[in-house]
Amino acid sequence: MALITLRVIDGADRGRIFSEMPTPLTIGREEGNPVQLNDERISRFHLKIQEDNGQIVLTDLESTNGTRINGETVQVWNLRPGDVISLGRSVMVFGSREEVAERLAQMRKRDLAEGVSLELDEVEEPSADSVSLEFELAFGDDPDAQATLHTLLPPELPRHLTPAQAAQLCEILHFLHIRLRGLIQSAHPQPGHSERVSLDFRQWQRLVDLQERVAGYLRRISEPGE
Repeated sequence: MALITLRVIDGADRGRIFSEMPTPLTIGREEGNPVQLNDERISRFHLKIQEDNGQIVLTDLESTNGTRINGETVQVWNLRPGDVISLGRSVMVFGSREEVAERLAQMRKRDLAEGVSLELDEVEEPSADSVSLEFELAFGDDPDAQATLHTLLPPELPRHLTPAQAAQLCEILHFLHIRLRGLIQSAHPQPGHSERVSLDFRQWQRLVDLQERVAGYLRRISEPGE
């Protein structure tokens, strides 16, 4: 029995984390689903996730509006950490932050083994027994931009209506602005498609991570008791 983590980054349940859920499990809007979502656009029992031969397999249960993985409509899919699952108005990320970081670390080692030139002179690599998602998401950045991002850590949300709230809000927006600026600068036009741009997988994960942070902020504001 495999244990999986699902993080909701959009929809009515955004900010929720279903941590270390035992498989097999189903996702849907009906009671009886281990992962029940408040979304009228998803089916009563929308999809199933199970372990098979060491793989985590998602199967759409003939849902009305279908299931998409990383933007593509699928019926069956082998899930990997960082995959984005869309059903109805809800969007979830498969895997914990640590699992996504581990996948990115493996990609980094593969790139280095293949001789890909990446600049990371000013960033200290995490120890062998720990993997940092912040480090992995930032790997390969321009050193100056990298130093700025590591200096500005994710800020705390304001908890009370005090004079400090404006300063805290400014800090949050500054953090988001830096991340978004980096993503925009990393986008590349697709050859032959003047109206399309592409992001590599690491940049895509940065965007997903940023959306998850915003989803968490919104949930903490609307439901401060959680």
